[in-house]
Amino acid sequence: MLEPLRQGLPPLDPAAVSSAASCALPARYEAVREARQFTRRTLDQWDAGDRFDDICLVVSELVTNALRHALPSDTPRTNEQDPPVRLHLMRWTSRLVCAVRDPSHDSPVARESEDFSAESGRGLFLVDSFADSWGWHPSPPNPHYEAGRGHAVTASLNGKVVWALFRLTHTPVSE
Repeated sequence: MLEPLRQGLPPLDPAAVSSAASCALPARYEAVREARQFTRRTLDQWDAGDRFDDICLVVSELVTNALRHALPSDTPRTNEQDPPVRLHLMRWTSRLVCAVRDPSHDSPVARESEDFSAESGRGLFLVDSFADSWGWHPSPPNPHYEAGRGHAVTASLNGKVVWALFRLTHTPVSE
């Protein structure tokens, strides 16, 4: 089991982020394709497409893990009003973080496998291989509006965030 790890994660101060984008992903496996398409559009806008292959592979693995391992088996695999998985992309001048939030409180577990031809079980190995660093931490409390009351309330911890950091090789074009 991996302990929560924040080493190497850039400061989460929103003022330090030069660009950020986020998308909600429904609890269906087609969401992996949607996450890749969202990532492609976002990286193209940020002029960071040179890292697309590595980032897209890692996004695919993180979203797949969230859908496969972080959702209860009885989670409906249809469109919902409140999708349970969210992909965040954050860019600083020389680095980019992709983070996937899911509702599970369980830490990610890297499986030991000698079978490199297996079709599953290698996701975190791939994340570790292609990202410059990665880790996870519990999600911060999620403020939301209490129905019918019109004011914000703070929910308990809402799962976890698994993140991967990529160093960018060039300075992105300013918006």
